[in-house]
Amino acid sequence: MAGSAWAAWTWQANAYGQQLAAKEAAHQIERTNLANANSAQILVEQGKRIALEQWLAASDQSHYRALTDEKSKQARLRDRLATADLRLSVQLGATAATGCDGVQPTTGAGCVVHGDARAELDPAHAQRIIGITQDGDQGLIALEACQSYVRLIK
Repeated sequence: MAGSAWAAWTWQANAYGQQLAAKEAAHQIERTNLANANSAQILVEQGKRIALEQWLAASDQSHYRALTDEKSKQARLRDRLATADLRLSVQLGATAATGCDGVQPTTGAGCVVHGDARAELDPAHAQRIIGITQDGDQGLIALEACQSYVRLIK
């Protein structure tokens, strides 16, 4: 009787051991599958992050190039205004351009007026106007960069 109890005990221990081993193997497979899925998701997210970083770097470079081009154009324009190589003028209104009777005043020698009459601006005022337009241009370039970024993340 002791021998059969011992045999039953051994058989039962072996059966439970096999069940525990099978559960342990299934659990290990499940953990491995989860780890692989997490690794794949991390790789996808890293790829997205790298692509976004590359796009941002290209966008920054494009934005910087546009700003420096605009600044150099503005500097050349300011230099031309300072050396009197270029003069800014404004168009005068129709009532100021004509006399009281609506007849265009005569032009001086060596000067031909085509179209509406114009008045030249003082160089200092022209410089201030160029400074204002430079700030506006820089703001528009920055706005365009922000809008392109927002379009990308939508």
